[in-house]
Amino acid sequence: MQPPSSTSNSEFDFERVVPALPWRGLALSVLAAAALATFAWELTARGLGYGPTLNDTSDLWADRRKAVQPDSLVIVGDSRAWFDLDLDVMQASLGQRPIQLALPGSCGYPVLAELADDPKFHGRVVASFVPGMWLAPGGPLLENSNKALKRYRDWNLAQRAGHQLGMLLEERLAFLKEEDLALGKLLDHLPIPDRAGFRAPPLLPPYFQTVDRERRARMVPACAQPGPLNDRVKNGWLPLFTPPPPPPNVPPEQFMKGMLAAIDKRYKDTAAAVAKIRARGGEVVFVRFPMTGPLKEHEDRQTPRERTWNRLLQETKTAGVHFEDHPELASFDCPEYSHLSAPDSVEFTKRLMPHLQAALKAAPR
Repeated sequence: MQPPSSTSNSEFDFERVVPALPWRGLALSVLAAAALATFAWELTARGLGYGPTLNDTSDLWADRRKAVQPDSLVIVGDSRAWFDLDLDVMQASLGQRPIQLALPGSCGYPVLAELADDPKFHGRVVASFVPGMWLAPGGPLLENSNKALKRYRDWNLAQRAGHQLGMLLEERLAFLKEEDLALGKLLDHLPIPDRAGFRAPPLLPPYFQTVDRERRARMVPACAQPGPLNDRVKNGWLPLFTPPPPPPNVPPEQFMKGMLAAIDKRYKDTAAAVAKIRARGGEVVFVRFPMTGPLKEHEDRQTPRERTWNRLLQETKTAGVHFEDHPELASFDCPEYSHLSAPDSVEFTKRLMPHLQAALKAAPR
């Protein structure tokens, strides 16, 4: 006797009954409800002060890194170079359109090292130096840089296509702010108190800038003026710039010894990266951008100039530009202590260019 086939009638056969419902009407109702919810969330986001602008994603960074040519003018470092440099002014003064690779909340060294390891690159690099960020031996600052570099190295066709589609939507919808309005980020803002074995990390500042396809960041007017957004941003810097306490299972002396060794290595590695670029005919110039208020006091105390900036220039043999050395650069006020407003960034760049040009000419060959 033959066993029943998969298509024969047997005790295991069943017929799926599709209910007789107005499916077209239901589909239209679902679409209408989704559209209404999207519209309501968009109005809510705009009411909170958000507007359509690009997210500064690893895809956007990888897109700009792909644009680097062997002789490009490249900006690396942290968010101060991201906010404070105007690409139009730099192009008019230096004769090249800069490629903006500075990453907010990051250590700039891995990007400089990646350019140094690119045998084709022999261009000019403008590097922002914030000691507490550039010298970070590990943690989120390095992770942010390495995440962007990994995306650049592994960027596939599907990710590129998704990036292009994402930009079209982000330029039109305000609620697509993955750093603030995604569910995971909203949950991060739940007030969870410290307890034994847990210390809540400091919150990152909210989205307070616009970003274009060249990754030019501009502070929104609401953050440049007194008000809730300005208060929220400037009150968040000191916790973020305060290093976490040493691990409880590591003796303080051992921890400090390890930190100093890591910092010494970072200076040496930075000097080696500069030397590689310079050997191919390129150049690197470091810039110390303005900061004001309690944040400046904190940085001056934690990372004094003589132990950080001076050492950097000495070991790398570069001619840098420190804003405090020039009254026309030191006169700017950072509304939230760490970055310049959009109009001030244009004027600052104009005043910076003669000093940057002089530093490039003074660089050893």
